Amino acid sequence: MPAGEPFSTGQRLDLRHAVTSATKRSGLDFSLYVGPLEKGRDTALTMLEGLVDKGARSVLVAVDPAGRSLEIVTGPIAATRCDERACALAAVAMTSSIGAGDLLGGIKNGLSLLGEHAHQPDSLHTDTL
Repeated sequence: MPAGEPFSTGQRLDLRHAVTSATKRSGLDFSLYVGPLEKGRDTALTMLEGLVDKGARSVLVAVDPAGRSLEIVTGPIAATRCDERACALAAVAMTSSIGAGDLLGGIKNGLSLLGEHAHQPDSLHTDTL
């Protein structure tokens, strides 16, 4: 791993798979950023605005390992399915793992929890009476 790189190539592939899985599971657009968050939540919100459709259907997980910061921000459509409670629970799970030294596992676990929470089961009964 080059100096300053938090993840190996294999680990980056694992993270890409976790983002893809959360996206497929939920139908929302998940994104991950790992790096400095100079202005904390404001930086994450600016990143969200730069995503497709200004991030309306997006969930951005932004982690700043050096700054010991984590932000989960959602667009207005995504927020209806990935609410504050779900984001808070995912954040607690992530910070617990990250605090124990497992950055990769913490991020993967948080993405999985968020994707699962936002999942909407297929309707088996679409006929109305």
